Amino acid sequence: MGGALKARFRPGLAARLLARCAVVAAIGAVVVLLLALGGGGLLVAVAGIVGLVLCAAGVWWFVARRGVVRLLGALVAVAAPVGVLVFLTRSGLWLIALISAVCWSVAGVTGRAALRRARPPRSQRATRAHRPKRPVLIMNPKSGGGKVGKFDLVKRAERLGARVILLDPEDPADVGKLAEEAVAKGADLLGVAGGDGTQAQVAAVAAEHHLPFLVISAGTRNHFAMDLGLDRTDPARCLDALTDGEEIRVDLGDVSGRPFVNTVSFGVYADIVQSPEYRDNKTGTALNLMPDLLAREGVRRLDARVDGTTLDDQQALLVSNNPYVSPDELSGGGRRPRLDSGELGVIGIRVENAAQAAELAVRGSQAPGLTVTTARRVEVTAGEEQIPVAVDGEALWLRTPVACSVRPGALRVLLPRDRPGVPPPAPAVDWRKLLDLAFGPAELTAPAEHTAPGENRA
Repeated sequence: MGGALKARFRPGLAARLLARCAVVAAIGAVVVLLLALGGGGLLVAVAGIVGLVLCAAGVWWFVARRGVVRLLGALVAVAAPVGVLVFLTRSGLWLIALISAVCWSVAGVTGRAALRRARPPRSQRATRAHRPKRPVLIMNPKSGGGKVGKFDLVKRAERLGARVILLDPEDPADVGKLAEEAVAKGADLLGVAGGDGTQAQVAAVAAEHHLPFLVISAGTRNHFAMDLGLDRTDPARCLDALTDGEEIRVDLGDVSGRPFVNTVSFGVYADIVQSPEYRDNKTGTALNLMPDLLAREGVRRLDARVDGTTLDDQQALLVSNNPYVSPDELSGGGRRPRLDSGELGVIGIRVENAAQAAELAVRGSQAPGLTVTTARRVEVTAGEEQIPVAVDGEALWLRTPVACSVRPGALRVLLPRDRPGVPPPAPAVDWRKLLDLAFGPAELTAPAEHTAPGENRA
């Protein structure tokens, strides 16, 4: 009995110990600086903050200005962190800075690990799926640089009994209409090998007819497939779901009657993707357009009503089908820990100058220029009859007000039982929660084991 009781308590104890390690490491970082005040501890802290502020200001000048100011911004953004390192080295303060940085790193790693153990991702219930008798798969041969041909997906799918509709790149087709026609002819499963925009259109048809939907990771980034835990390096593995699959239910986003599986973007990014040059030269096009979109007088600003809250004069607004872990994740292939929360993620940005950019760099999500929240409904206006919108990366113009909502559990997704999954995203460090976890009352039972939506179960 003692062994069983010990096993029950072990996960909770591990989370508490990790939380205490995080708190101790954070205190250690502060203590190192305080004890070294006579030897420059205050200088280390000030140098770090000044370097961060200058780097953020330089980045703002680089993206929001042209000509000499842009060049100056690039130099400042690079020189600021280099200057801090040179200053710490020449002043003999590098060891203090190194020890403090290591302590903060340990605090961050152990803190996130503690929060993850204390509140593991809720398992997404999967049921054993029957083998479809008349599956229909729509494949885009150009998607992902030609993955359909590279992985021989057409022949592999046909050998498994699927009917494949191969799109003609020279003659763009309405994939939603093709999916409807397939349903009318008796399809009992719809699937797509293509980008997330194409996935969303067919997913909407599958949801409408209560049919299972198969995601084949043949797109470029495959964000939806990633959050489902599918293999993005070998899309052929997704076809295993046709013979050995399990089914989960996930949410489906809706923007003014159009489905989306990942994100809807308004503002700066939506304006940039409208440019014909964007697909061939993303970085160059963005740098060329951003000064006018960020700093020019009279440029379009967005107002949004997020459930009962109003956001005014936003430069950019991102609405996601279920929230991402944090805004920092979005630029690096961010993750959504769940696809069945029944909520939209909302991120709004308003940064008008270098000072506000620096404040955002220092204060993060606490800065007034950044809004991170969740909602059931988001309504966007801009004082214009139509505004540019990027829906799962596709450039559109939609009539205002543009309404975003979520349909909880609307989509039946068929997944292969054997899939790699991805590690659950690390939660943001919340020191109030960590202190409660480290020194608050011990729970009588440890939290139950869970798996993330994209992870395999043993």
